[in-house]
Amino acid sequence: MIADPAALAVPDTGDTAWILASSALVLLMTLPGLALFYGGLVRAKNVLSVLLQCGAIAALASVLWVVVGYTLAFGQVTNGWIGGGNAVLFKELANVRDGTLVPESAFALFQMTFAVITPALMVGAWVERARFSWVLGFSALWLLIVYAPVAHWLWGGGWLASEYGTLDFAGGLVVHTTAGVSAIVVAMLLGKRKGFPEQFMMPHAPVLTVIGAALLWVGWFGFNGGSALGANDNAASAIISTHIAASAAALTWLLCEKLSLGKPTSIGWATGAIAGLATITPAAVFVSPGAAILFGILGSLICYGAIQLVKNRWHIDDSLDVFAVHGMGGLLGTMLLAVFISPDFGGTGYFGEMTMTSQLTAQAIGIGAVALWSAVGTVIIALMVSIVFPLRVAADDEQDGLDISSHGERGWELD
Repeated sequence: MIADPAALAVPDTGDTAWILASSALVLLMTLPGLALFYGGLVRAKNVLSVLLQCGAIAALASVLWVVVGYTLAFGQVTNGWIGGGNAVLFKELANVRDGTLVPESAFALFQMTFAVITPALMVGAWVERARFSWVLGFSALWLLIVYAPVAHWLWGGGWLASEYGTLDFAGGLVVHTTAGVSAIVVAMLLGKRKGFPEQFMMPHAPVLTVIGAALLWVGWFGFNGGSALGANDNAASAIISTHIAASAAALTWLLCEKLSLGKPTSIGWATGAIAGLATITPAAVFVSPGAAILFGILGSLICYGAIQLVKNRWHIDDSLDVFAVHGMGGLLGTMLLAVFISPDFGGTGYFGEMTMTSQLTAQAIGIGAVALWSAVGTVIIALMVSIVFPLRVAADDEQDGLDISSHGERGWELD
């Protein structure tokens, strides 16, 4: 019972409305954006398995977030490594979240949508061969053991932000680095699809991928704009940088394809846009629109080259390029932030006594810590879950396709 209701902080209705709208936009990125983006890239016999994995992970992550995930990431700061247990089952949520003008319930909802999309991003690494039961078991533990602590380190008052000054506006480290590094580790543990790399796995429905990419692009306005946690100039600036980086990256990717393959493709446009979006994410509010164009161009070039390296040189079957696009984009943007936050390049300026050199050091420490935690945690979790649920489906089931062998249905009628 509250003795003096008038003493409660009052949320700003405009900021609250924007966070609620942003939550819907970020959920749209997973359902149906990411599901369609990935679904179009696999072969026809596996399309439903990808959509189902994205949908099931979204449902599972949402429940876990309410039960314990949120409090691990954003609960009371105790030791800087993990949040306290004050917000288990969303109890004791404050009327207004500290540092914002929105109810903590709205903040927790917004962060839930990030917790949904991050493990779903990894689906692209194991499509067409991972066992559904293993996918769910791994994703559940990964959310609590890898994602939630990293979110606390950077966004919940933890040690990377408070002790070193590492910056990550909307998820270059928390989302894209964790998912990207973990994805390539899982791809190596799982092994290649039959026929890789000799046989090109033709995307069965580029039209779905383009639609999915378009939904991701629009949803990213909530992803980055909503991370301002208010309906203000920071939100507008973040959205402008987000949009212009994606635009520059998509055009750059098309040019790369024209020069190297002779023809620009719809898949290239979609992949380039996502590369630009991932690259600008950690820095969207800190850099100028002009710098955002450079982020998009460099993100596209680096991610394009990373795909060739991972698949053609290393022969790692990170099937839908999660590490090369999301991981490398997030890592690149995290480091570029340290340079282009400088007022000399139109950025917002360094915090406190930070300089370009110290910010570069802080960003590098963040990358090292998050990548190491993600890689080691992923190996342990993947192998633990495989004791109960094998990682990979049987060879015959893989040949038949996961739609029919794992789920007893088909996405399309195949003649």
